Amino acid sequence: MKQSIHFTKMHGAGNDYIYVNTLLYNIPDPSATSIAWSKPHFGIGSDGLILIGAPTRPDADFSMRIFNNDGSEAMMCGNGARCVAKYLHDKGVTRKNPIRLETLSGVKILQLHLDEENKVDAVTVDMGEPILKDVHQFTPRGDGATDYEVTADGRTFVGTFVSMGNPHFVVFLNEDVEHFPVDRYGSLLE
Repeated sequence: MKQSIHFTKMHGAGNDYIYVNTLLYNIPDPSATSIAWSKPHFGIGSDGLILIGAPTRPDADFSMRIFNNDGSEAMMCGNGARCVAKYLHDKGVTRKNPIRLETLSGVKILQLHLDEENKVDAVTVDMGEPILKDVHQFTPRGDGATDYEVTADGRTFVGTFVSMGNPHFVVFLNEDVEHFPVDRYGSLLE
């Protein structure tokens, strides 16, 4: 007999994930499940799968595992963690506030901000100290510098590698951000 699984699909600032409460449902192969479920048109369609579960350490209340839509496991996603907090509170799984969430990049503290109906209106995540170093073997612009040059489609971008549990390349632009082709250059830089 097939198991029926209840899932929730949410997004935090555009990070669109499928959430499964593994306290209730077992996902035996989360990598393969993430690939299958994340396919647009043939699955649910998402950035990946987030599993909400029991912690493995005493200083956490719950755990979060993230599987990208290619099946790889990610260390952390702040927007995903905020959605986990909303799910846990609004579904009545916990009334703790703050919630201590175990991730592959450590325990993150989730502060819930509730509306007048006691529903989660916003969540603040303490992501810890940023790591300002190159995690991709690029050469810094100078000794001890945190600025790096990366070229995409003939345009050179100067930015800083910042990890908050997962790597980012932050670029400051001297032009109108509203009209900058983020979709074009963002995917190339990625």
